Amino acid sequence: QVQLVESGGGLVQPGGSLRLSCAASGSINSINIMGWYRQAPGKQRELVAHITSGGSTNYASSVKGRFTISRDNAKNTVYLQMNSLKPEDTAVYFCNFWNLRSNYWGQGTQVTVSS
Repeated sequence: QVQLVESGGGLVQPGGSLRLSCAASGSINSINIMGWYRQAPGKQRELVAHITSGGSTNYASSVKGRFTISRDNAKNTVYLQMNSLKPEDTAVYFCNFWNLRSNYWGQGTQVTVSS
């Protein structure tokens, strides 16, 4: 019903920046929450940030002040601007789409922070 396509992952040095994008398509309700989760090897998937269709945001404490989530409702796309990246940010990042009826996940994109 809803498909999510992620892009923007890659390899970056500590202190660098990346921007992730996730485009949603299909049967999209205008009232929804989109967000980013991440999962490092051997660790549980955790919330990074989410944003409602009205623009309200929430961030994990570990990324506050460094990451910014935004969305373009006309394009059904959510972004995650990641600045001042640290090695501990290394993980597979997953896009998430939630509404009152369903929850969807993207395939994940690898972010590696290493010198």
